[in-house]
Amino acid sequence: MSDKKPNLFFLNKKNLSKTLQNPVTKYSATIDQNFGYYTEEHFHEMLAIERKRTERSQSPIILAILDIYNLFDAVSPGELVKSISKLLEASTREIDIKGWYEKDRCIGIIYTEIHKIDRSPKESILNKIKANVHNAFGPQLAEKVAITCVAFPEEVNHAEADIGQIADARFYEPPWEDSVAKKVALVAKRSVDVIGSIFLILLFSPFFLIIPVFIKSTSAGPVFFKQQRVGRGGKRFTFLKFRSMYANNNSAVHQEYIKKLIAGGAENAGSSGAPVYKIKNDSRITPIGRFLRRSSLDEIPQFINVLLGNMSLVGPRPPIPYEIINYRLWHWRRVLEVKPGITGFWQVAGRSSTTFDTMVRMDLAYIEQWSFWWDIRLLARTPLVMVKGAY
Repeated sequence: MSDKKPNLFFLNKKNLSKTLQNPVTKYSATIDQNFGYYTEEHFHEMLAIERKRTERSQSPIILAILDIYNLFDAVSPGELVKSISKLLEASTREIDIKGWYEKDRCIGIIYTEIHKIDRSPKESILNKIKANVHNAFGPQLAEKVAITCVAFPEEVNHAEADIGQIADARFYEPPWEDSVAKKVALVAKRSVDVIGSIFLILLFSPFFLIIPVFIKSTSAGPVFFKQQRVGRGGKRFTFLKFRSMYANNNSAVHQEYIKKLIAGGAENAGSSGAPVYKIKNDSRITPIGRFLRRSSLDEIPQFINVLLGNMSLVGPRPPIPYEIINYRLWHWRRVLEVKPGITGFWQVAGRSSTTFDTMVRMDLAYIEQWSFWWDIRLLARTPLVMVKGAY
């Protein structure tokens, strides 16, 4: 590794990162040459790894983010480098991970094994960083540094909290949104969503006239079933379907079934012998509702959700809030990283006859390996699945 120091006189907001990340060697492509902390891309890779480790080990981590952008014009480059080095040395241990959370703006620190610190680790770490920022820059400049601390998972009552309170979205950044090619593909995905949903709403427009007649003639209640579902980042939205159940039914039956299904104890089996995601022979479903469900015609109003941007044509199915309560840590990714969809890998390959864990693994495979053309193939296979029907 070269001992040559960069000329700090030329450092500024635009080229500080480039100077610190001078790729002298292959090693320096991921490690900052001056401070020894990670570049932005590698830091986020490490954040994802540590989050996955926590999902399995249940050992929490804390992410601290220091926004130093306002210091660039207030401190000389040389002093800034020295002060940051002093700050990070005083605020971290050898097992902690340091790097650019956002290039040229925010420094991130991942605190691992935090359960061994004390009973209030997040508050302790936040207070320690504030004190060290004060010591490194002085009281006036310290006010220019915005500090954020978030834990994974947060210590909240899961039965009462939203998924957004339990799992901060900053721990979940889709691995396929970082390159120009992927960003272009995402624009194409949204374009297909808009054009496709408009086309399909027009194509199925006669059903918006016919199906309501059958629904109203066979049971009392509204034509549309509206329900709160959880979308990307844990945000809730109003999910639309044609009503297939009797009005004012008790959801406790489904809540208890979902709890058992997620825990792996559901007894309701499909043709493959695996527990199915939906309750078979559900007494809450109307006669016309059974047909609508098997033919997937009850899903048609969801094209409106796609047009509004709450959903995509392809993606994981959106869960009901009470499902989230029973999720294990590693299940959360299917909710937090991408928009939910009408069809997807699980719907096409497994649908109603896979275990819950298998469904989640299929959703995660979709998230990690996503491509625009995979969406197109899944869309092409969906009509055949609709013809075969589901529970």
